[in-house]
Amino acid sequence: MKFDSRNEPISLTDVKIHVLPSGPIQTIGYLLTDAKLGEAILVDAPGDILAKIKPVLAKEGCTLKELWLTHGHWDHMQDGAAVKSETGAFVRAHRADQAMIETPETMEDFMRTKLGLRGVKVDAWVEQGERLSALGREFEVRHVPGHCPGNVLFYQAAAQVALVGDALFNRGVGRWDFPSGNFDQLARGIREQIYTLPEETVVLPGHGPRTTVGDEKKFNPYVAALA
Repeated sequence: MKFDSRNEPISLTDVKIHVLPSGPIQTIGYLLTDAKLGEAILVDAPGDILAKIKPVLAKEGCTLKELWLTHGHWDHMQDGAAVKSETGAFVRAHRADQAMIETPETMEDFMRTKLGLRGVKVDAWVEQGERLSALGREFEVRHVPGHCPGNVLFYQAAAQVALVGDALFNRGVGRWDFPSGNFDQLARGIREQIYTLPEETVVLPGHGPRTTVGDEKKFNPYVAALA
């Protein structure tokens, strides 16, 4: 697979991954479409993502079937209620972030800023090691807490792609100084759940350019491959 730092769709045979930075801090929502099946899933719902996915869905002739939240921080779920209401998408997330996702005013209290967040009703809670079937493919759920309690990644082995939320970035890691953050837990999760993926796996983070597992094991300044 070829990739670069630009926001171009990634083609995985019949599936395209549309890279859609959105919201006030340009959090990336990833829209996966399969035009042959006429189906799509959305990974994360930053602010205003609904307006961005509508023309893509129309062009690809796809219906949004599911919304997967990598974690519950406001910038990843800000448009989730609108997406669910308008598309009827089935929402999945990790239960450890239930309070942030379903009662997001808890984040507004911490931030001391009113963002008008609306809670998102989660239809099913994902767990470590769970296998999800979507777009005719199997995705593995891996739990990587430390940035926040419920951060998960979604790994598609055949395509060698992992959508990791804010656990790992290109030469960086997610902040651990938020409530319920923990660097030791984050570093352990990265080593056990991300660095154990094949080195050629493309890492699609919630912010910034994509990277690979192999590059991060070699060059990430925060978490080395070995303790």
